Amino acid sequence: MAGSKSNSFETEILELIFQNADLPDVGDATGLQGSSTAGNLYIALYVDGTEPSEGGPGVECSYTGYARKAVVRSAEGWTVADGVCSNAAAITFDQCSGGSESAGAFAICKGDEASDDEILYWGELTSPLAISAGITPEFAIGDLEITED
Repeated sequence: MAGSKSNSFETEILELIFQNADLPDVGDATGLQGSSTAGNLYIALYVDGTEPSEGGPGVECSYTGYARKAVVRSAEGWTVADGVCSNAAAITFDQCSGGSESAGAFAICKGDEASDDEILYWGELTSPLAISAGITPEFAIGDLEITED
């Protein structure tokens, strides 16, 4: 027999993870508490055709100038409604100053280093993004969307 989460609980889970909001009444009235310091989540890009999966981390982009981008765990960084979370501000990566790659996926990670393979969520891009010298990859407001279901 398979189970599922209620719509309100899906939203509360996203608020806890992405906005550092308390999730009340789990265990007792205080529930699951947000962190004492909100901190950041980190956005990573992955080479097209090598995206992360439940079984492995994938191959992260490594063009010259690439680094994961921090997004604060708050309503300033993320919007959450009806079991869906998206970026509240544009996420702009550093400009490529050398090399070239095609990015085909993104991940939301706990750590800021490529060796930190602690992926929370991942997804494929709508279409691959060609990155070469002079290109500045960016996700516009609302482009990264996570659905908790």
